[in-house]
Amino acid sequence: MFSYIKRKLSESDSGGSANQTDALLAFKTEQSLARSVDRMGIVIGEDALLQELGYKNASDLQETVYDALRTIRDPEKPATLEDLNVIYEDGISVMPPTKSNVSVVRIEFNPTVPHCSLATLIGLCIRVKVERSLPHNIKLDIFIKKGMHNTEDEINKQINDKERITAAMENPNLRELVENCIKDEE
Repeated sequence: MFSYIKRKLSESDSGGSANQTDALLAFKTEQSLARSVDRMGIVIGEDALLQELGYKNASDLQETVYDALRTIRDPEKPATLEDLNVIYEDGISVMPPTKSNVSVVRIEFNPTVPHCSLATLIGLCIRVKVERSLPHNIKLDIFIKKGMHNTEDEINKQINDKERITAAMENPNLRELVENCIKDEE
């Protein structure tokens, strides 16, 4: 079936390269698998996994994650991360699930300055808040927006390393900072 689709795409593609055709085929196949409904009307693929978790679709999960994040307070300023544009709705993406069928959410954030000393703490707050807000297990990939911090690679590594996260949350002073940033206002 895929060879038929590939051939049809290449016939309809006027002068496009084989790589473009392969990329387009992969994209269309991924799209159709993510939103497929079989002949019996049963949702299959990525949407089925999300529906199993209680979401209508990827946008619903994205909005749920954003709603959880928008109330996190900045560690230094009397404002939320949303108010400071550190987190934003377009920075949250639902990615294809892992091979073991775990939903993946990618969260990108933008520190207020390129040398923000609290970017690691903000990333930790984001992770803890999402993990506590969702009633199920998901894989979180949290990253600083490309080019927006002087040490983004090191920080990205820290906030996506389970052992470092566990060690950080065992530190009572750091745990108290995180708890103060993520607690819901009364």
